[in-house]
Amino acid sequence: MAKIFAKDTFAVVDLETTGTQRENGHHIIQFGCAIIKNLKVVKTYSFMINPHREIPQSVVNLTGINNEDVQKQKDFDFYAPKIVKILQNTVFVAHNVDFDLPFLNYELTQHGYDALTNKAIDTVELAKIAFPTLPSYKLSDLTVQLEIKHLNPHKADSDAYGTAVLLIKIIKQLETLPQATLNTLSSLSHGLIRDTSWVITTIADSLRQEKRPLPAEYMQVRNIVLQKQNEHFDSHGENSTFPQDDDKRKLFKGKLHFRRAQVDLINHLHQFINNPDKNAMLVEAPNGTGKTFSYLFTYAYQLYSGRKLVIATPTKVLQEQVMEREIPQLLKVTKLDLKAEVVKSSSRYLDLDGFVQTIFQGTPNKPTLILQMQILVWLTKTKTGDLDELNLTNYNAPLFAQIQHPGDARVGSRFAEVDFWNLARRKQEEADILVTNHAYLANHYMDTIWGQNPYLVIDEAHRFADNVISSRNDSMRFEALWGVLSHLRNLLYYSNDSVESQFNDNVQINFLLNKLDPKILELINLINELQKQLYAQHDNAINKVNLPNGTLELSFQGKGLFNQNSRFKQILPKFQQKLEEVRELTNQVLFELYHEQERMLANIEELVSEVTEQIDRLDYYSEKGYQLADLLSDQKNLAQDGFILMITNPEDPLSTNLDWLMLDTSDVLNQIYSRFDHIAFVSATLTSDHNFDYAISQLALSNMNLVKYIGKSTFNMKKHLEAYAVVNMPNPDSEDYQKEIAQIMINDLADKNHVLVLMTNLDKIYDVFTEVLNAPELKDFEILAQGMSGSNNRIAKRFVIAKKAIIIGADSFWEGIDFHDCGIDTVFAARLPFESPEQPEVRLRQKKLEDQGINVFEKDSLPRAIIRFRQGMGRLIRGEHDHGQFVILDPRIWSQNYGDAFLKAIPVKVEKVTLKELKKKLRNK
Repeated sequence: MAKIFAKDTFAVVDLETTGTQRENGHHIIQFGCAIIKNLKVVKTYSFMINPHREIPQSVVNLTGINNEDVQKQKDFDFYAPKIVKILQNTVFVAHNVDFDLPFLNYELTQHGYDALTNKAIDTVELAKIAFPTLPSYKLSDLTVQLEIKHLNPHKADSDAYGTAVLLIKIIKQLETLPQATLNTLSSLSHGLIRDTSWVITTIADSLRQEKRPLPAEYMQVRNIVLQKQNEHFDSHGENSTFPQDDDKRKLFKGKLHFRRAQVDLINHLHQFINNPDKNAMLVEAPNGTGKTFSYLFTYAYQLYSGRKLVIATPTKVLQEQVMEREIPQLLKVTKLDLKAEVVKSSSRYLDLDGFVQTIFQGTPNKPTLILQMQILVWLTKTKTGDLDELNLTNYNAPLFAQIQHPGDARVGSRFAEVDFWNLARRKQEEADILVTNHAYLANHYMDTIWGQNPYLVIDEAHRFADNVISSRNDSMRFEALWGVLSHLRNLLYYSNDSVESQFNDNVQINFLLNKLDPKILELINLINELQKQLYAQHDNAINKVNLPNGTLELSFQGKGLFNQNSRFKQILPKFQQKLEEVRELTNQVLFELYHEQERMLANIEELVSEVTEQIDRLDYYSEKGYQLADLLSDQKNLAQDGFILMITNPEDPLSTNLDWLMLDTSDVLNQIYSRFDHIAFVSATLTSDHNFDYAISQLALSNMNLVKYIGKSTFNMKKHLEAYAVVNMPNPDSEDYQKEIAQIMINDLADKNHVLVLMTNLDKIYDVFTEVLNAPELKDFEILAQGMSGSNNRIAKRFVIAKKAIIIGADSFWEGIDFHDCGIDTVFAARLPFESPEQPEVRLRQKKLEDQGINVFEKDSLPRAIIRFRQGMGRLIRGEHDHGQFVILDPRIWSQNYGDAFLKAIPVKVEKVTLKELKKKLRNK
């Protein structure tokens, strides 16, 4: 295949510089270049260059190049003619070409040379397109993921060589794509950076002449090439007898270590499932006991009758672990013939009809274009159409509104026969084991997909109630609705290309427009009246917080915001009716516009698309209005729910928005439980002080016939976990506290690889992050901070990939994110993880408990904190091969009465240490 680029020489360039702002005196300190001919690296160059200025510490940390390395080197003026000669008649390649090429050209022109006009291509964009499912496209990550060996990442010569090998891999990967896919990629690629499209069009044009047949594993529908789908679903577990312990030994031999604690857990679960008088079981099983395999093994032998097992986990990571590791191991050990499928929202699947439509909608923005091209390549690999396979960190791009599957049957559409959602539903109907998440189960527990009388396991059950609450919380953003209506009026009446200006001679459209505008204005007035009514309740709030962005957050119990004679409740039906009238009239205008378009009287595709989008948004707010009306119509709901006013400008009533949240889950939880049989609630942290009282209360299980079981560890924790608590840290509320944490990180982590610093306050995370970011002692670490280094998912992915990394995080990093693919050396608990009473959901929940005469600290705050504390510690030891240090920096563990409760929660003896002693422990001295 090398003949496609046989006449081309690629010069792959990487620069190290003193900074990113070339016009502000930043200069090149190293020029690296790898030359490719016939898709082979034939020569490399490396020039260290004197920038005649100090190299910032952050650059030294990143590149390893310091002032001594360059002070005796020649400056750019000496190397400029050599660089020009090297790059002559080559295709310029870089990983982020819009940095390297302009920077190099700036230096060249400053020294009297012409700017380079070479063809220039970017390997970041090409890598995203060629390898669409990778979690990161940083060069250092790509070289690991694609097994590209180069010695010194972040040195220009080594990075240039790594980028050169990457380019070769990209080209070879693109050459394997089906011709129809290449043709569509080629037609889209003109929007890529500089001349990057040339690589794709050259490959597509060259291979088109070979008239390659479509390989057998593919099928083509219109111009889209897909993997052939396996339609053979029929098979279920056959009647097999649950094995006794001797039989388990035989089954496990050579495949699984026979551990007494795990077998005891399996046997207790088996007794529970076969006891008709018990309908729920609480299981606390320590990390590393194989609890997931245990419940799978036990329930698997009950599925021969056609009953299904439903497993609900809190996160996608755990779903993947169950599907990709635990279930294959189960089938390998038991030889049972069972099928398992993931159940998730239709919006997680690609809608092929919607996606193909977007390709023909004109020029998209750059992120959308890249995403479209990634999806085209991904479609040649995926068998499921599950968008999670793309490893994206967010789904907020406008494209997703058009390509996420709406969940209908798709009968008769162009892609109905190969529709991914239809395929997923058919597989789910045939499956024996269904794996879903807490939130999906909470909102779809009546779905027929679960089958008749299904079993249920709720994994990480300590999080289930909170996840049910989160899934039911919602809001009415009055300001945003006001914005939608203003934008709609602009489209219809006031913009240069408004409907009114383009169709002033269309009688029907003008009739509708004249009728619609007064109703929009009436609706805006009703919105304003609703906002004023809410704002007027200001003094009834049980909690007031001024957020850093200036928003005033007011928390209310339902009875405090909406009394019996609430004017808001009287206006709400009028608002709903008026919103429905506006939506219906706008729909009629859209219908007329479609007719105009069909008669080819106007090219108004963009206008039609915009109006359609506004109608979709009106539908969304109409649905929220009905939800709110249902909530307020029931006095019981008002007692069980909390409300929050978010006032973006505290002086302006018309900046008021409404959030609502569930405070009492018992009714909803009992409805969910009634749909399932023999439910197991499983977690490593369900007890507080060795009893299940808090979990029973949280999970609304007091009326269930319960079995309770606390499992033993399968290994000696003392040999795996060291626990230290510092006695002489400053006051946790002082500035010195954050500084001391930073100093520990800077001075004492040299021997560590993966470190987790768990905090309880996002503002304090920023303080610690800025203290340590450019510390020379941490130059080998990638330092990641929640709120500053991208989404939590992105941080977790970066952490796992990096050789040495530190996360400074709060919230979900205590328990919501798992790091199964990398061992953690040390976890710091910067503070004991009590919830902040300033959080509205916390204050509302606690007020409800106070009203019931419950001791909030003993029955809620402390048990919650201990469970989160145990979860944070559990980040360390996930299995019998893990070892680590758990360090408590909060001195209150020694000085406050509740400290003993935390110390008892740790399965090994906690050593009291000073800061000086801690240093030695962390350095293993």
